[in-house]
This record gives sequence, C-alpha cells and structure tokens, in this order.
Amino acid sequence: MTHNHKPKLSLFINLTFTKEPTWQEINDSPIEQVRLTVPITDDPTIPCLTFRTWLLGITACATLAFLNQFFGYRQNSIYVSSVVAQILVLPAAKFMAASFPTKSVTIPGSKLSFLLNPGPFNLKEHVLITILANAGSSSVYAVSIITVVKAFYHRRIHIVAAMMLTQSTQLLGFGWAGLFRKFLVDSPYMWWPSNLVQVSLFRALHEVEIRPKGGFTRLQFFIIVLISSFAYYVVPNYLFPSITALSIVCWRWKHSVTAQQIGSGLGGLGIGSFAIDWSTVAGFLGSPLATPGFAILNTTVGFIVILYILIPVAYWSNQFEAKRFPMISANVFDDKGQVYDVKRVLNSTSFQFNEEGYNNYSKVHLSIFLTYAYGLSFATLAATLSHVALFYGSAIWQQTRAAFGSNFGDVHSRIMKKNYEAVPQWWFYTLLIIVTGLAMIACEGFGRELQLPYWGVLFAMGLALLFTLPIAVITATTNQQPGLNVLTELIIGYMYPGRPLANMVFKTYGFISIGQAITFLSDFKLGHYMKIHPKSMFLAQLVGTVVASTVYFATAWWLITSIPHICDPSKLPIGSPWTCPLDNISYNASIIWGLVGPLRIFGRLGFYSRMNYFFLIGFLGPFIVWILSRKFPEKKWIKLINVPIILSGTGGMPAAKAVNFICWISVGLVFNLIVYRKYKSWWARYNYILSGGLDAGVAFLAILCYFTLQSKDIMGPSWWGLKLSDHCTLASCPTAPGIEVKGCPVFH
Repeated sequence: MTHNHKPKLSLFINLTFTKEPTWQEINDSPIEQVRLTVPITDDPTIPCLTFRTWLLGITACATLAFLNQFFGYRQNSIYVSSVVAQILVLPAAKFMAASFPTKSVTIPGSKLSFLLNPGPFNLKEHVLITILANAGSSSVYAVSIITVVKAFYHRRIHIVAAMMLTQSTQLLGFGWAGLFRKFLVDSPYMWWPSNLVQVSLFRALHEVEIRPKGGFTRLQFFIIVLISSFAYYVVPNYLFPSITALSIVCWRWKHSVTAQQIGSGLGGLGIGSFAIDWSTVAGFLGSPLATPGFAILNTTVGFIVILYILIPVAYWSNQFEAKRFPMISANVFDDKGQVYDVKRVLNSTSFQFNEEGYNNYSKVHLSIFLTYAYGLSFATLAATLSHVALFYGSAIWQQTRAAFGSNFGDVHSRIMKKNYEAVPQWWFYTLLIIVTGLAMIACEGFGRELQLPYWGVLFAMGLALLFTLPIAVITATTNQQPGLNVLTELIIGYMYPGRPLANMVFKTYGFISIGQAITFLSDFKLGHYMKIHPKSMFLAQLVGTVVASTVYFATAWWLITSIPHICDPSKLPIGSPWTCPLDNISYNASIIWGLVGPLRIFGRLGFYSRMNYFFLIGFLGPFIVWILSRKFPEKKWIKLINVPIILSGTGGMPAAKAVNFICWISVGLVFNLIVYRKYKSWWARYNYILSGGLDAGVAFLAILCYFTLQSKDIMGPSWWGLKLSDHCTLASCPTAPGIEVKGCPVFH
C-alpha cells in the first residue's frame, strides 16, 4: 500500500471508532489506538538475545509455569500473568548490568561465545524476557487431560506418552502461525489490542519522561497503582473474601430459592450483585481496559439477551425439564436430578462406554444454562465463518496478495522489512513435520492408551488449519477469541463415540493448537511493534514453550501423585483447597462428548437435538448485519455489530460467574467509551498503565499471602465475611416438585 492511495481496508478502522485516515496517518498507523501508543523509531544495533535475556527469561518462564499450575488446582484459582515477570526482572537485569563483568565466555566444547554483560539493560532485552515469561503464563490444556485421567477417572497413563502429548499439543501452533503470519502480523489492520497494554508498560519502564505539571509520569502512575492494588488486595483475598461477590438480593430473601436464583452473582443471574475486587473484574475474562469499546458493547448486548431474557424464559417455562436441575451448573445430571454417576456407564476394563449400564441407568441431562451455552457455541462457530467471509473476505484476499509483494501498509512493517531478515518459512514447516511425528507416536504408541488413532490426529490438524485464520482475525481486531472446542468435541464424538480420552485428545490437537498459534502470532505482533528481530522472537518463543510445557507437566504430575484425593471434594479434608474447579469442567465435557457422546445428548437419542438449529442461526446472523450495512452505508454504527461476539456474550460461563461479567462490563464501558471519548489524552497516557498496575498488584499480594499465611493454615478471623461465597446457597437448588437434593427444600 503506497502513501498516496486511500486504504482499501477501512472496515477495520470503522470497527475501532476511528475516522478514515489521511495518507500522513497511514505513514504511521491507520489504527488510532496504535498511533497513540506505539513508537515509530528503531535502533537495529541494540543487542536483544543476550545472556541476561536467556537467564532471566527462562527463570521467569519456569517460575510462572510452576505458580500457575500450582494455583490452578486450587479452589481460588489465581492466574499470574507475564506482567509480574515484566516488572520484577527490571531491577534484576539492571543489577546484572551494573555488577557483572564485561568479559566474553566461551561455551565448552565449541567456538561459540557470549558476553556476560553487553552493556546497559535495554528495552528489546526486556521484551524478549517478557515473551519467554508469557510462555510460562499460558495454560497447557494437555495437563488437564492428564489430570482428568488420573484424578477423576483414576486410571494410569504412561509418563512418556503424557509428556509427548503435552509438548506436541503446545508446539503444533507454530506451524499455523508460520502459515498466516504475513497478514496477521505484517498487516497494520491486525492490531492485536491486548498488546498495547504491554507496549505502554514497556515505555513507562524505559523511557525518560518529564513529569507534567500537577501530574505524574507513566512510571510514577504505575508505581502508585501497583502499591495501591497490592495493599488493598489483602482485604478481598484474606480478610474479607465475601466482597469478591456481594449479592444483596440473597440477604433480603434468605429462604427463597427463586430470589437467590435471580440475585446470586455466583450461582444465579446476578441481578443486584457486584464486587469490590479487581480479581473479580479481570480474573476470568481478562482486563476490560485492554478490550476495545465496540467489543465490550457487543458483549454487553449478548450478555443481557442471553442471561436476562433467554435463560429465564427457558427455565421458568421448564424447557428440557429445566426445573429438575440447577439453573446454572457445569455438572451433568440423571433423571432424578442427582449428579450423574459415571461409574455406571463406564467399562472399567476397556475405558469405554457401557451401553447396557447406560440403558439400565439414565440419560444425561444438563442445566438449562449449559444446554444453551452449547447451542450458542454452535452458533458462534458458524457465525465466525460467515462474519469473516462477508466483512473481511476481500481484506484477507488483498493481504494475501500483498504478502507476496513488497507493498507493506504502515511504518512499522516497513521498518521491520528494512532492518531485519524474516524467519524462513522452512523453519515453521520443519517444526510442523517434527511435531506431527511426535503426535503420531504419542497416539499410536504406548498401547494406544490415548485412544485416538493416527487419522484422528490428521483430521484434528485439518480442522485447526481451516479455522485458525478466521478466529485469529476476530482476535486480532476485537480482543475476543471464539473457541473451537465444542466443534471438535462434537465431530469426534459422532465419529469415534464412547471414548472419553480420545475426545479430549482430539479437542486438544484441533482446538488448543489454534490457541497456541494465536498466542505466537500475538507475541510476534508485540515484537513487530517493539522492533525485535523476528528470528530472535522465534527462538525465544520456541524455547519458552518447551520450558513452560515441561514445568507445567512436572508440577501437575507431582501434585497429582503426592496429594491424596486431589480433585475429589467428597474425600478431601474439610477446608482443603485442592478441588480443581477448572478440571472439573473438562471432566464433565469428557462425559458429554466422549463417553456418552453427542448422539445420545444432542442427536436423535438425546433430549437436546434442537440445539443443532443454532448452527443455522449463527451462520445466517452476520448476513443480516451485512445486508443492513450495505443498504444503509451512512449508518456507521451498523458495522459495529459483531454477531460472533454477541453470541458469545456469556462465553466464559459457567466457569466465570454473572458477577464477573457485570463488573467487567461496567469497568470496560466507563474507561473505553466514556473516558476514551471525553478524556482521550488521559486515556492515551494512563489507561493501559492502570490495567498493568492493577494486575501486578493483585498477583504480588496473592503470592505473598499464600506462601506466608495460607500455606501454613494461618487463616483470618472466623466471621461472615471470611467465606468465599455470596451467601446464596439456595441458588443452585432445583424447583421441580419431588426432587430431593441435599441442602435444598423439596417442592410439592
């Protein structure tokens, strides 16, 4: 794209509340948020892949991987982001720069050498250390498979097969990232909003800034926010956990199931609920400050329509016998409203479906929320394809053509092309071939204990190849990532039913590899913004992924084999935190899609076959918006309607709760609509810094509090506010006559 041409991809600009740019702005970036945040200078002589980078980066990567897996098994799951490492490594790196000798060290047995101290610690080193740390902060889904097999199904899995599964599922995404990086990284219209938080924080930590009169520098502001967040989080984390979810309706109607279903922020619709806790705002959904305003608006519409119209109507009209079960629950149930007894439908010898036991027991039932959550997942997948094809199809085609030429869209792409050599494609292809081989050995070897045959691996990879581009486009422009997990579970559930482990492994190769590809592409874009050599980025990501996968696996294996009855609340000591809430969701999904299978749940043999119509509804939805946008081109707001995001308005539930969404939406709308429009200079200077400081303060205090107090069973005073609950115990009760559930009233 040359300077004197009008941009051909202006749709992306409309989506981000920006005006049509002039050619002078194209010389910088056509996206206003990028122009306000990312510098357009570069010094290619600055060293980045140094001894400091490797030492601090690998240490940070391994530490975050250990902490996140360790906390991931606990009732109060805490996510420690790479922002924590981003901050902590700065004083350590500056100490190394000030104290280490400048001599050269030769690696024994080779001619390779490196400098212990290449000079002052620089921003590019800091970026690469953070990229390595980010690999440690990214979850490893294959570990959940191992947890489900060993802790929930109580079966053995070979440690080598488990390790190969972990490494291959994490590395597969490199192949897809290599195929699509040209127009998902080089294109200025793929701007990856969440990266701007990192860019702002890097600049605050490194740039010399003159403090404005009556104000603060960005670093000063960050330190103030960090200290304030750190000091305050001791209240919701230790002294008064109840403020993580305050449900006022439950306090007024203590004995009403219906009132608590309406008012509970943790187990119900959350009307009137709120929190005074940043971890509630950002814990499951990420920081709302890093999400574009139009995406928050679309999520708001979807959340309101789904949770406050669709679910209540379906529940109180008793669709699918909804009143026999909790309104919102991730569990599966039998005909009597009890949690499903999996042992009665599982052949313990073959680890496959027991049809006779199933016929003598009960069909599988879902809560009304989980029923529609799956239906909406079907709709979101179909809508993602049609939305991208209609709105971004020509843009993708033009970027594909531009990728084979020398016409790059903005100053960042031109600087990178001028100063640095791109990563050769054969690096990606070679890695893809090697990882495919590892996956085949893991699945076909070891007595086929992973249950998935070779053709399943290849088919999963084909699905990932098909969906990576459209899902990455949505993520790169909206900061919202539609998932492919339900589609992969549905397909293999029909093709290869009765095998829960095969279903989970197929989902991981098909779905998680896309998530990894998007992580790699996002990090490549961060390096693109910060002008890091692409080959250095590739090596840092590759090493970080291998280290993180190894540490995640080792930590999980250690905990599973050393803590008696881990993940089983019925057998754990009272007050034990090792309840594995996230893995419980994976376990129930393996029952629905793998063991019993979609034919007996969403097919002709199940209760929920009508949910399949959501595929059609989702596919047609974007056509309506596209037609309206073409018919009324002067109505710019029509193009802001994003059907996939609306349909996934409650996509984080039931792991996330209503109170999480309510707080996330409220904060996001204030900062990315009101503050962004009325106080744009403040927003540009401090918004992303505020996000990073709040995240870091919560993470630091959570770690300190655990290792100094909670790990030693030193608890706060025993009182009402100490309970990690919104005191709405009746919200999860059924309301159908005759259903008996412990702790719930029986209706007649």
